Amino acid sequence: QVQLVESGGGLVQPGGSLRLSCAASGSSFNIITMAWYRQAPGKQRELVAHITSAGATNYADSVKGRFTISRDSAKNTVYLQMNSLKPEDTAVYYCNAGKYDTLGYVLVQYWGQGTQVTVSS
Repeated sequence: QVQLVESGGGLVQPGGSLRLSCAASGSSFNIITMAWYRQAPGKQRELVAHITSAGATNYADSVKGRFTISRDSAKNTVYLQMNSLKPEDTAVYYCNAGKYDTLGYVLVQYWGQGTQVTVSS
């Protein structure tokens, strides 16, 4: 089993930076794809970025060039560095861990409790 705990959210001005952390517990961390999702008020949850066990990354078009996802296997932690933040980045950010088959279908999925990020002047 995998348990996820997010931290690092808060209030930041437009153009500022913030780094989110997601601490994972469980022996499967190194073979699980990790991701960050976000959900703004009145909107559906959307994928922000993901990183595979091999280190390959992918980003939503809206955050490319501004956000960076990384993982530290020694600390069982995944990070989301957010730069040049915009008001539209305001949302609850959720850490996600998933196991997928070779076709990309999810087999098992875990979620953190979420951390609030507010970008406002």
